[in-house]
Amino acid sequence: MSTEDQPPVTPVLTPKQAKRANATVTGMLISTGVCVALFLGVFFLNPASKAEVYERNVDVQQVAQSAASAAEFTPASPKLTDEWTSNFARWNSASGVGVDSWEVGYLTPKGEFIQLSQTDTANPTWIASQTESAPVTGEREIAGVTWELRDRPEDDASLIADLGDTTIILRGTADLGEFDTLATAVINQQKQ
Repeated sequence: MSTEDQPPVTPVLTPKQAKRANATVTGMLISTGVCVALFLGVFFLNPASKAEVYERNVDVQQVAQSAASAAEFTPASPKLTDEWTSNFARWNSASGVGVDSWEVGYLTPKGEFIQLSQTDTANPTWIASQTESAPVTGEREIAGVTWELRDRPEDDASLIADLGDTTIILRGTADLGEFDTLATAVINQQKQ
């Protein structure tokens, strides 16, 4: 009788062999359960982020006084109401475009952001960098000073003005009314 005529052999497993064959499936389920438990443990032990964790109120006037020794101009540190907060104030020595600049980040009363950048050595490359190359879309008259408006839909707006010997750029997500408030405070400080 040839091997082709023989019926296929059905393996018969002993109880011990059947137990060992099922052990891999059981082990896989147990290891998956342990991994999920570890992940959930780490996930629930990690504290949730809260908005107030990111809120800081930097003393802009104090940092501006420190930066004044490095700058060849008076860094803008406008006086604003307590509803405005600042989350950073810093002096940047010759950034990527070779321009020393003063920067302050403001959180507006409506929870939006405006960055003030100031330098006495502005050049087209620095201005393009600060405004993300947004096109000029108009002008705004604020407290007797004409500001160039640059923006594009769904992006930050920027206001640019030459005040004294410096160029000031305000850029952010706030509405133009809040830009006007900050620009007016900067102008008032520059007049002092």
